[in-house]
Amino acid sequence: MTVNRIGYVEPIPSGKKPGRSEQVGGNDKSDTISLSAQAKEQAEKYQVLEIIRSAPELDESRISELRQKIDDPSYLNEKIINATADKILSAWFA
Repeated sequence: MTVNRIGYVEPIPSGKKPGRSEQVGGNDKSDTISLSAQAKEQAEKYQVLEIIRSAPELDESRISELRQKIDDPSYLNEKIINATADKILSAWFA
C-alpha cells in the first residue's frame, strides 16, 4: 500500500506561536467570588447539621438520674454549685 501526500504541510515552527506578541501574565486583574444569600444560608444549615450529627447520643437514664439529684434539696450545696460552675467556665475558656 502506498500513501501519497495530499497538499503541502508546513513544518511546525519552534518557539513562539505566530500572531502573539504580548507576554502572558501581564494582566493586573484578580479573580473574585461572591456567594448569594441563599448559598450562605445553605452553608449555615449544613454546618448546624454537621454539629448535630457529631453530637453524642443522649443517655435518658443518666438524664433521669441527674434530674432526681437536682430535685433532692440536700444535693445542691455550695460545693456542688462551685464544682459545676468551675466545669462550665473551663469548658468555655478551654
